[in-house]
Amino acid sequence: MSVISLTPPALELEIRPLGGRIGAEISGLDLGQPLGDRTIAALRQALLQYKVIFFRHQCLDDHSQVTFARHFGELTGAHPTVAPPANHAAVLDIDYGRSPSRTNFWHTDVTFVDRPPLGSVLRALELPPTGGDTLWANTVTAYHDLPPCLRALADAAWAVHSNAYDYAAATLSPAARAFQEKFSATRYETLHPVVRVHPETGERGLFLGGFARHIRSLSTTESAEVLAMLQSYVTRPENTVRWCWQLGDVAFWDNRVTQHYGVYDYDGQARRVRRVTIAGDVPVGVGGDRSEAIEGDSSGYTPRAA
Repeated sequence: MSVISLTPPALELEIRPLGGRIGAEISGLDLGQPLGDRTIAALRQALLQYKVIFFRHQCLDDHSQVTFARHFGELTGAHPTVAPPANHAAVLDIDYGRSPSRTNFWHTDVTFVDRPPLGSVLRALELPPTGGDTLWANTVTAYHDLPPCLRALADAAWAVHSNAYDYAAATLSPAARAFQEKFSATRYETLHPVVRVHPETGERGLFLGGFARHIRSLSTTESAEVLAMLQSYVTRPENTVRWCWQLGDVAFWDNRVTQHYGVYDYDGQARRVRRVTIAGDVPVGVGGDRSEAIEGDSSGYTPRAA
């Protein structure tokens, strides 16, 4: 366990790494209280180093969650296609126990827009007695795991990300179909580099996940095989961390270099979380080229100045 001492004010942050490659739990901090510049700088550094950081036993409400997230950048709307609660436009309420929506697939949030989020702050409101964990994966170490030939392929590749849903490929309940139709009613499609250069650290990470539909210039079959092969490096156990939620917990992750997966093993029991999202910039590939929007205007979701 490492300790960062911050003075003034007198404060100690205890940082306990949770995995060899990703994740750390931070103790000694009340996120609902005013945070000084040195504290914010230390948290940002921890986020960049560990990719996802966790806080136990917090007492946040919507207002304090938004206040905390704003320390790290301008906020997006709650979601490009899902309406927020009435009290705050930046808060996404996700009630898995009463909704057909699920996040039990590996994904990076909202990559179908041209400016995907920098990161998200998630807090737990209701939890099942057991289950409902979330996993995160480090896409930087996944990239470094690639053999040189695959790394060269990934460096040069670009992928189309979309929120469009393939209804023919799935059997959906009426409620799930209605949710998916709403989710994809406004269609977004963006061309992103398969390898994204992190704007703060310069690290290279695989920028894929569940919204990556196909690789440019490859056939459907070739594209599916390449995406599956690269994705398999992201989800290797050594690149992941698993968080067992408790009420009041907060997770803060760098959306630019992670994927995550919400485990659905609680069979419709109560599980409710709220998410606040920090606006990001346009991804840049290894050669310096930037992502390009193909369809959909995301300006109402994410600030252009982010």
